[in-house]
Amino acid sequence: MRLNITISLAFLISVTWASIPPGMEGALTTSNVPAEYLEYVFLLGGFPIIQSRSDPRVSYGVYVPKDYYNAVSNLTQDKLPLLVNIHGTSRRMTALQVDDQLPKFADEIGCAVLAPLFPAGVEGPNDISSYKVLHTASLRSDLALLDILDEVAYRWPGIDTKHIYLSGFSGGGQFAHRFLYLHPDRVAAASIGAPGRVTYPDQSKSWPQGISDVGEIFNTTVNMEKLNEISLQFVVGEKDTEIHGSSEFWEWLEEVMGSADDLPPMNESRLDTVKKLRDTWTAAGVDSLLTIVPGVAHDSEDPAMRKALWEFLGDQMSLRQNESHKV
Repeated sequence: MRLNITISLAFLISVTWASIPPGMEGALTTSNVPAEYLEYVFLLGGFPIIQSRSDPRVSYGVYVPKDYYNAVSNLTQDKLPLLVNIHGTSRRMTALQVDDQLPKFADEIGCAVLAPLFPAGVEGPNDISSYKVLHTASLRSDLALLDILDEVAYRWPGIDTKHIYLSGFSGGGQFAHRFLYLHPDRVAAASIGAPGRVTYPDQSKSWPQGISDVGEIFNTTVNMEKLNEISLQFVVGEKDTEIHGSSEFWEWLEEVMGSADDLPPMNESRLDTVKKLRDTWTAAGVDSLLTIVPGVAHDSEDPAMRKALWEFLGDQMSLRQNESHKV
């Protein structure tokens, strides 16, 4: 079904040059493309992987369900919720680009999907983890995501980019929970899947092991009360009990590369890590749901794992929409 989208003159007038993100001048958007052409320029359905205008090293894909999006929904209807899916270390954007599971979910729920791609090698030929800790010599991956959200908001003004639904598994789970520390005001709900090495709300340790120097590094503070305003879920497989690499491996890696990401060696299973992280957040006053997926190991492509991650966010989207209609 193709939506009959009418572009209002009032909306076009409201788009000022000041609202255009850097590098987006002249970009095709749902406010300057006739409704009957939106699908032909890929503004409906799957949008091609594209470089971020603020940092060309970072790229992203977008999926916009054809039957839900309305270009002027910010004037006449609720905006379309946005699920932001963060990839793991392998950078396989499987959930968006290779199979149809995430687009199918988006079509069923009625949400858009954003999948950023943070390349390996940003901080050298052996770098695979710089995006996970949000701050390295040349990359602020959290700010890169915020810039991408500005670009998405400009192209698709009917998508809600102010309060996102954040999902990440493994390395994506590392990024996701650290992003929450710094930008809780931008997240409506988050599903944090099986991070291996995490940041605890520990004021005695520096980032990324703790949060003692967050103000110095990021010019902000961690507010656990704000985190408690977010609907949160931790997800891990029941059989995610293996440690990535042996103690000898981690010793060798540090000899060869040093502590490039300032994280300690992995010395416990992801199942134990998730439970511990959740317990420390609970002790800090943050409510969350812990979902242990039966029979599943460390596998982001397992259907049960995907369902656990995304279904929670879909439910939160529905709850938020219902609450907004009651007001």
